[in-house]
This record gives sequence, C-alpha cells and structure tokens, in this order.
Amino acid sequence: MSFFTDLFRSEKKTESVVLIDVSAKSVAGAYAYYVEGELPVVLYMRRLPVEVREHESREKAMLRALQILGTTLIHEGAPALLRATGSGSAATILVSLDAPWQDTSVRTEYFEQATPFIFTKSLVAGTMKKTDGIAPGKLLADESIIGTILNGYETRTPYGMKVQRAEIVILTSLIDKHVADEVVAILRSLYHTKDILPIAGSSLRYQAIREAFPHERDALILDATGPVTSLALIRKGLFVSILDVLGSETIDSWVRHVRSELAELAKQYPLPRTIFLLAREPETTSLREALDAANLGSLWLSDNPPKIVSMLASHTIGLVRQAAASPDLQILLMAIFRQHCFSEGKDDDMHQPPVLTQR
Repeated sequence: MSFFTDLFRSEKKTESVVLIDVSAKSVAGAYAYYVEGELPVVLYMRRLPVEVREHESREKAMLRALQILGTTLIHEGAPALLRATGSGSAATILVSLDAPWQDTSVRTEYFEQATPFIFTKSLVAGTMKKTDGIAPGKLLADESIIGTILNGYETRTPYGMKVQRAEIVILTSLIDKHVADEVVAILRSLYHTKDILPIAGSSLRYQAIREAFPHERDALILDATGPVTSLALIRKGLFVSILDVLGSETIDSWVRHVRSELAELAKQYPLPRTIFLLAREPETTSLREALDAANLGSLWLSDNPPKIVSMLASHTIGLVRQAAASPDLQILLMAIFRQHCFSEGKDDDMHQPPVLTQR
C-alpha cells in the first residue's frame, strides 16, 4: 500500500488548496493537501516567468502569465491531485500578492480601563473595524492579529481572561483593487470555487517564518523576493516595524540602502543578531555574499557580524512534505502558513483574510 493511500484514506478532516504566488518577476502555483494532524503535502508545483513585451505594462504581463499558469495547473496539477487523493478539485485558493501591488503596515491598538475587564473577541472585532484611511483604488486584503499582550505578557490564548490593560499588534495589507479584480476574474474563470483568500506576500512570509522558527523571538527579516525589498523587525516574538528599502540597480547599491535602513532602525530599537534573508533563486547566494562583505557588525557596535540565515527550501523539512518535482521556497512557506490556519480552524481570529469577490 502506497504512502498516499495510507495518508489520504484517513477519516480526519481534510482540505485541498490551490496556492498561487504572484510577484513582478514570476508567478507560481501548486496543489497542497491537508490532513488533520499531519504535515501538509505539496503535490504539484509550477513557476513561470513574467515576460514583459514591448509597450506592455508589467501588470498586463503578470496577468497573462497567471492565465497560462492556471491552465497548466488544471491540465497537469489537478490530475496529480486526483491520483493522490481521489479528487482533482480544490475548495480554496490562497493568493499571495507581492509589490508593487501590495503595501503592508503594522500598528498597535491599546485597551486599558481603571477596573479589570474581560478581553473578548467582540472587543477585538470592534477595534479591527476601525481600520480607515484606505486610499482610493486600494483594497483591504489582509488584516492579521500577530500578537496579543495582556498585562504586559504575550499570549496566544487571550480570550476570556480578566485584564486591566491589553495590546494587540495588527498587520494590515492593502492591494491594488484593479489588480485584485483582474486576478479574481482569471481564477474564477478557471476554478469552481468561491473561496479565494488574498494575503500580502510579506505578511504571509513573516507568519510562516514565525511558525518555522518559533524560538527566534528577536530577528530581522530581509525580504528581497521582489522588486521592493522590505525589512521587518521582530522583538520578543512580535512584529514591531516594517519598512521598505529603496530600489537598486546593482547589488552594491542595494547593500548600501539596506545598511542605511538598518542604521535608521538602530536609532529606535536594539538590533537583533539574526537576519533571515529571503530571496529568489539564483539571487540568494550573491546577496548573502554581498551582505557578508558589508561589515554590518559595526551597526551593532561589535566586531562580530550578525548571523545571516539564507532561507532555503531545506529549512521547511519537518514542516511540509514535498512531493512536487522541485522545491520552491515561496510555495512551501505558503503551505506552512495555510497549515497554521487549517490546524487552528477557519474561524481563527489571529488571521482572517477576506474572501475576494468579483464585482
């Protein structure tokens, strides 16, 4: 009896998901299968470049590549899912959108009363609705509670507790509404599912890395997977700051801009000594070497440079099973993120991406 037969005949809760990764340079898709209490399995994966034609916008080129990718997933990926699980259909599509079509920010909301009060879901829901000031043409794609602090202590099980003060750290992601509508139109023309869940790529990768490295409570995430590099600071397990690094034409200028942003960040917070570097192959090695040669240790007022961890697909071993032909880090991080949502339940208040609807 095969591994998949043993795995997929379980009576446990299951879910099939299409994972879509959209960036300015490439688009990728995969089928992933989830069984309650088991590691997720990536069954099929395909990445296509975004090739911009003459007089064509990058957005239009991306959408064309997405259309080709979706057709390929149906013709090649769905049969792989069928062979492994007995069904070639997926109930949910998780879409990760990167710059220049998304913006991510972080804020902290505070609750405090003179007398103790019960920290409830309705209290949090009321605060989440306060998100405003969304620019015209933008869509609130993802709003995640990534940290809860009660009476000065972080907790992941906050509801129902009596407190005098509380804080919630909220990660908010906006996407270009026009692009969102176009993406929805393409996916709905290909799949018979209404559940299309968007999330900003930087938000997803942060949360996936937090699941993959739960003991790294102080770290920097240098996300160079797209045309806009982001720098996120984690302190005591909480995401406290995110900023963009200026675009660069060369690796040398990129390093200078990274160093400049680190110097500005150091004026506000002590810098942690671990840096997670996220980049797409084959750029990972060259960016890592450039950072190693940049004498970043001086920003820490130390002769010892910080520890730079180049995120690789191999770091996900033990968190996701890779049955596709070739591993893809961004897709594997998506699978890890979805596993967290799946294991916590679809009504998990720590992350509630809205369903994209076509208008």
